[in-house]
Amino acid sequence: MNKLNTFLAAMIAVYAFSPISANAGDIMVMEPWARASSKMAKSAAAFLVIHNNGKQADTLIAAESDMSKRTEVHESYMEKDIMMMRHVDTVVIPAGGMATLKPGGYHVMFMGLKKPLDMGTTFPLTLVFEKAGKVTVNVKVQKAGAMGAMGSKGSMDHSKMKHAH
Repeated sequence: MNKLNTFLAAMIAVYAFSPISANAGDIMVMEPWARASSKMAKSAAAFLVIHNNGKQADTLIAAESDMSKRTEVHESYMEKDIMMMRHVDTVVIPAGGMATLKPGGYHVMFMGLKKPLDMGTTFPLTLVFEKAGKVTVNVKVQKAGAMGAMGSKGSMDHSKMKHAH
């Protein structure tokens, strides 16, 4: 297999296993997913991977969605053996690097959900970058205990987290 065919096969494999992706400028957003929420849930989170194929760092400065009253980028962290969460203004995506928004780390938080997130559905999420501008992806809702874009087992209960102010 020549180099071009190998490259094309690799790219097909990446996209075949990535539920949904989108890009703007040098930024590519891949594997956006969220956990299904209960009918009573007031909040939910989305996770994804941001690749920066450029020669300059870019910065995630906001997230927008019609799914909730407020949509923000948050960070989970440990403080005295307690998992905490706080709003962050920015997430830097290094030149030629990536940022992974995942359970237990950075994530997009939906507060004041307008309706439950039902497993198997998708919804639009717009990420706003300082240089690349807006990138809209369709977030795929996995089962309630999912820990990754492919719906693997595990859980992280946001209801037991404390929000820093």
